[in-house]
Amino acid sequence: MSQRGLEALLRPKSIAVIGASEKPERAGFLMMRNLLDGGFNGPILPVTPIHKAVSGVLAYANIASLPITPDLAILCTHDRRNLTLLEDLGTRGCKAVIILSAATEQFPELKACAQRHHMRLLGPNSLGLLAPWQGLNASFSPVPIKKGRLAFISQSAAVANTILDWAQQREVGFSYFIALGDSLDIDVDDLLDFLARDGKTSAIMLYIEHISDARRFLSASRSASRNKPILVVKSGRSQRAQQLLNGQQGLDAAYDAAIQRAGLLRVQDTHELFSAVETLSHMHPLRGERLLIVSNGAAPAAMALDELISRNGKLATLSDSTQSALSAALPPFVSLRNPIDLRDDASAERYLAALKPLLDSTDYDALLLIHSPSAAAPGSKTAELLISAIRQHPRGKRITLLTNWCGEYSSQDARRLFTEAGIPTYRTPEGAITAFMHMVEYRRNQKQLKETPALPVGLTANTAHVHQLIRQALAEGTTQLDTHEVQPILEAYGLSMLPTWIASDSVEAVHIAEQLGYPVAIKLRSPDIAHKSEVQGVMLYLRTAMEVQRAADDILDRVKRTYPQARIDGLLVQSMANRAGAQELRIAVEQDAIFGPLIMLGEGGIEWHHETQAAVALPPLNMALARYLIIQAVKGGKIRNRGSLQALDIPGLSRLLVLVSNLILDCPEISRLDIHPVLASGSEFTLLDVSMQLAPVTGDPQARLAIRPYPHELEQTVVLKDGSACLFRPILPEDEPLLKLFIDQVTKEDLYYRYFSEINEFSHDDLANMTQIDYDREMAFVLCAKLRQGRKSLVLHALSPILTI
Repeated sequence: MSQRGLEALLRPKSIAVIGASEKPERAGFLMMRNLLDGGFNGPILPVTPIHKAVSGVLAYANIASLPITPDLAILCTHDRRNLTLLEDLGTRGCKAVIILSAATEQFPELKACAQRHHMRLLGPNSLGLLAPWQGLNASFSPVPIKKGRLAFISQSAAVANTILDWAQQREVGFSYFIALGDSLDIDVDDLLDFLARDGKTSAIMLYIEHISDARRFLSASRSASRNKPILVVKSGRSQRAQQLLNGQQGLDAAYDAAIQRAGLLRVQDTHELFSAVETLSHMHPLRGERLLIVSNGAAPAAMALDELISRNGKLATLSDSTQSALSAALPPFVSLRNPIDLRDDASAERYLAALKPLLDSTDYDALLLIHSPSAAAPGSKTAELLISAIRQHPRGKRITLLTNWCGEYSSQDARRLFTEAGIPTYRTPEGAITAFMHMVEYRRNQKQLKETPALPVGLTANTAHVHQLIRQALAEGTTQLDTHEVQPILEAYGLSMLPTWIASDSVEAVHIAEQLGYPVAIKLRSPDIAHKSEVQGVMLYLRTAMEVQRAADDILDRVKRTYPQARIDGLLVQSMANRAGAQELRIAVEQDAIFGPLIMLGEGGIEWHHETQAAVALPPLNMALARYLIIQAVKGGKIRNRGSLQALDIPGLSRLLVLVSNLILDCPEISRLDIHPVLASGSEFTLLDVSMQLAPVTGDPQARLAIRPYPHELEQTVVLKDGSACLFRPILPEDEPLLKLFIDQVTKEDLYYRYFSEINEFSHDDLANMTQIDYDREMAFVLCAKLRQGRKSLVLHALSPILTI
């Protein structure tokens, strides 16, 4: 994404305050005061025709009279002057502007002016920004903030002010604190790209209300989250809340899917937001998921354990050597099982005796210390002893430590000591576990995204035939296809459908049933009735000619009485599928206003609400991503094993989902697809009823997708000097094993000249970063040839340099 002008905004060398004032109630006064108090080490240039000096700084009558061209300008005047001032700043060569307020009707002209002069805009209606490492407080906030490693980006001024106030009391520091306002130009994705490369930022927190460009957001988020944890608070879960925020309405489950796909972690509420800020500010990165709990009471330890189990956390198991060391240090009545209960009479010295052998242990990945108010172990004294021991121990800086000093009055000083020592501290056991699980879930998300997908078997499709069928349907004015019409399209993608025949009346239905063999099913065929259940338009298990004739006549009669204006295109006749022991599923594709096509998976046999009864994923899917969608549906209760005699074949269903994903990618005219039900019986998946909606495509067909798919158009067959044909193509995630094989054959000298350092071995993460690329912002090519021994390809050519666009 474009980084033009962001250096001038976030690391300015000079700042002009347009509309600086000596009147305390004016924005220009507040901005000058905050810039001067913040300690900005560069020229601050107040511009005002009224005063000769503002806050003791020489003022200038207009922009033209400035002695230097400022990197950053802040508009603090009445919004009616915005356009004129912006034009003057552009003419002068200013690179970035913060607009504190502007009317909505000004937005198009402001944006056009900024683009014409190659300026970047923050806002309008932005609170401003703070960059403590630069001594920069270009905001309305009078609250000074400490230097830290956490960057915070907010689309809400109210939330930003709340976090600032809370952070001051908790002494939480920030690298950047940015309030976006209306994001006329600079948006979240621009800032994520900048912060991903910023050496002062180690973690990022986002508060978002809407996403204006899904593809840019996902691209920037995925790139940044590979190196730095990013937590997201997204408000507006309900449609009414979205209306209140004046945001474009999108499915909340789609936001969940997008956030997870990008490798971010979503927190649910303000309480979790504060815990997350504490965690990101102080906690060391996790190397695993095993948690060890030490407490001076069974009850708080039990509360922590309950929360850990409810969130699918993992409890550490202590080795014999660690238990022996603890046994020698602690009284015999202290249980050495995790959680370790030091008892309510535990002194500060007993805490210290337990901590010392644990600092030498590698049996856990994170340690939670819980302390309940106790006369035997005053909170502050215990905290001081533990902090001192941690600082003096060689592994103290590498231990992932969390603390929960319960209570309020007697624990305030202890929590302050932990905060000053850079150790995360929480008020409740559940809050500490929630914070720990945030980092665990983030780690799991990253691990899942980097898993090497399996090569799917037999994913062939006759796309030319499908495109012809779709073009023909649209040319005839047909936009709604039923099971019979969809059948050749799906079969061209290798999807197994139950044969379907069309009958014009009951007589023909009987004739078809006789040919198919009983039992059969009969279904209404009408483009005007979306839900056949409204007219009892589906009749199953018809075993005789008389039953077929009666059922067909009854369906047609009910439609004529209930919907006399509805068009009837006959009846669909199918052999009755064997449902005994089979599981009914539903797969659908819907269009989201923000993220484009969504693939949904849920349980069949019910009229579902996809907002709550379906697991959601963004295309494109590979086998690994399809598998995660299935696991998410099962764990979330969207698919229940009701009456099924065989376990769900996850690889088989994954393959089916990948085929659906490929169909949607190849055919942008498909705006909606509903496969219901899908009968899953062991490794067999039969599609019984399908509807498809078509719409002509205008513009770039790829623009509708939130994630750019594999660019097939870049593939090219090349002939080598020996006459052998090879495929030159972009790299795929599935190429990781072949890439490793290729690198293993390269000499160390070649690797050194390729990467300018000595590399003994490439880890899975290294290879995943090379193969799982974002085709929107980088590209790597491989040259592949078939081996004589089999069909597998061998990577023959080194990766091209990855280019950031």
